[in-house]
Amino acid sequence: MSSIKYLLNEQLSLIAQSLTSPQRLEILEYLSQTERSVDELSQLSNLNIANTSRHLQILKQAALVVVRRAGNKRFYKLAGNDVTNLISSLRNTAKIHLAEVEYLMQSYLNKKDELEAIDAQELLERTKHNEVTILDIRPKEEFNTGHLPNAINIPPDEINERIKNLKKDKEIVAYCRGPYCLFAYDAIEALRGQGFRAKRLENGFPEWKAAGYPIQQSHNLKQGGL
Repeated sequence: MSSIKYLLNEQLSLIAQSLTSPQRLEILEYLSQTERSVDELSQLSNLNIANTSRHLQILKQAALVVVRRAGNKRFYKLAGNDVTNLISSLRNTAKIHLAEVEYLMQSYLNKKDELEAIDAQELLERTKHNEVTILDIRPKEEFNTGHLPNAINIPPDEINERIKNLKKDKEIVAYCRGPYCLFAYDAIEALRGQGFRAKRLENGFPEWKAAGYPIQQSHNLKQGGL
């Protein structure tokens, strides 16, 4: 029995070891938005192709990502929503137990957003009554793959130009890649500077999707302006 337990723990350690690199955690964050090629991941993570492939192979060996081939290209995606939940649990545990994480949160992120964030359940309730405008502050290709229902996509580099087209009769809730994604923080700062009532979603799109909340894809929506 002890040998079986050891073998089981050995398999669990494969996953733990695969998460010991900040670069691999960053790659998993990008993959939690949408499937991506090795080239895309290399550019996003500022790693060369060889290093990116090496990190992806480690994640694949730990069964955290899966790969498909299309011609000469390889495309990776998360093995399941449970991987998103695993990263969320890791993040929450670090926030509770590591003083440095708490310090970084308090000294930077909390300063950028002093108001309490809205959680997913509250946002669902408020959308039923048409009380909020939802902004997706991610690049267009990520938005097209999946987003919160009826969200408006304003990529990070367009926020200052396009907020003038938004109406001020509703509070705005902005979200991006996850709770530490600075796109939403910067968007809230810009919106409040223009007199909007704005909050951020407590987590991002991957956590929303992993929790089983409804999502839409862009081809299911009518095209149009703000």
